[in-house]
Amino acid sequence: MPEIIGVLETPVYVDDMAVAKDFYAGILGLPVMVESSRICAFDVAPSQVLITFLRGVCDQDALVNDDVVPGHRMDGAGHFAFRIKTDELDVWSAYLNEHEIVIDSHVQWPGGGESLYFRDPFDNVVELATPGIWANDRF
Repeated sequence: MPEIIGVLETPVYVDDMAVAKDFYAGILGLPVMVESSRICAFDVAPSQVLITFLRGVCDQDALVNDDVVPGHRMDGAGHFAFRIKTDELDVWSAYLNEHEIVIDSHVQWPGGGESLYFRDPFDNVVELATPGIWANDRF
């Protein structure tokens, strides 16, 4: 069987692209790679992309160089996790508090990793996770 070598993109659906850009680029510091009225793609780390899709607009197929990108959607709040360094967990907590972002929870996992959970402006659950949460974590 051919091998899957990683997750390239993580999608999140938003209701206002300008607010999404302010949050992900402005507050979380992710560089913008591609921006349009439908999507905004952010550079998370090498070979890792967060894409914000404008809710309702991406339901329809889109053309890219005469090729069809199938329409897609997600209803309700989504969830995804960013990897952070263990020794920066407290720094992130303080940073989020400074920016008046409410931390919903701080979880200490059985494998030793820790997570901070908070919400983006569209109620999506954002997680900042240290190594040690999953058995296959190689970082």
